[in-house]
Amino acid sequence: MSQLNSLGVPKPVADTRVVVAMSGGVDSSVVAARLKREGYDVVGITLQLYDHGAALARKGACCAGRDIHDARRVAAEMGFPHYVLDYESRFREEVVEEFADQYLAGATPIPCIRCNERVKFRDLMATARELGADCLAAGHYIRRENGLAGPELHRAEDQGRDQSYFLFTTTRAQLDYLRFPLGHLKSKAEARAIASEFGLSVAEKPDSQDICFVPGGNYAAVIEKLRPGAAEPGDIVHLDGTVLGRHEGVIHYTIGQRRGLGIGGGKPLFVIRLDPVSRHVIVGPREALGTRRVPVSGINWIGDAEFDSAPVDGWKADVKVRSTRPPTSARIRPLGDGRADVELACPEEGVAPGQACVFYAPGGTRVLGGGWIGRD
Repeated sequence: MSQLNSLGVPKPVADTRVVVAMSGGVDSSVVAARLKREGYDVVGITLQLYDHGAALARKGACCAGRDIHDARRVAAEMGFPHYVLDYESRFREEVVEEFADQYLAGATPIPCIRCNERVKFRDLMATARELGADCLAAGHYIRRENGLAGPELHRAEDQGRDQSYFLFTTTRAQLDYLRFPLGHLKSKAEARAIASEFGLSVAEKPDSQDICFVPGGNYAAVIEKLRPGAAEPGDIVHLDGTVLGRHEGVIHYTIGQRRGLGIGGGKPLFVIRLDPVSRHVIVGPREALGTRRVPVSGINWIGDAEFDSAPVDGWKADVKVRSTRPPTSARIRPLGDGRADVELACPEEGVAPGQACVFYAPGGTRVLGGGWIGRD
């Protein structure tokens, strides 16, 4: 067998084809440029995920018209082929429509996870294989390490930029084919320095902040456009049953929200639950936000042992229930059919249906999988 190259492929570097998912940002551009400089047969692919005409009028979101131009320019600067694939219809069907439906159901969805799962790592991976690529490389901040039982997913070296929460749906088969060359960088400054070293035009390009199809973070406006007339007014109700005011639609609120309730005066109140059936926004004191029991479904497990073979008291793990929260100690008790009951050691605030609950090895960096938070 040939010696493994730096990507873990048993081929000479020059004979190893790598498809790089290029968003037009600094990170994926650095991945493509570095691999090309190392001598790999690099092919860059950028996905057009929504209307190109609308995209041209916007900046600061991935896969917009400007970003397609930037990715193409980097490919030209480094001398490797670049293609733009029109994934607009499948992106709308697989990501945007579900996003709208979940919001209307009172959940708080994370479309970036679905995009990684269904478009980037499923459909794009299939395209990469059709192109004869030995692997698909991406600019995510996460590490792929070789373990005793095969490839493992680990949190990035730079904990501040770690994207493992958004990649928990990655399967073992996908992990076998994926590569994440930036996972070992200690800061974004390192990526920018490499981009400058290569003379890339995107070296100082700002990071994208918005979900690509939600300009300015205005979720409600997007939902109202996708589902005209779906936002119906209702009551803002205290946990004790007292009606405190009116609202213009459940889609305007999220669990844990304090500002913008329009019921000023007295002790601060927070959104505790959303009930789309009664159209109630239920509010209460901050202490009512604390949650220790989290129902989880749709579990993807990439630990070594079978998920349902957990000990009697469940799997001990660290879990994240929000992307911005550090992992917290928990017990995961499998219930069958990809479901589990997660018991947190300490209460967490703002646990919301539609968010992800991601599992990590206790006290470690390995990602064991995760699932979707439901309602009790």
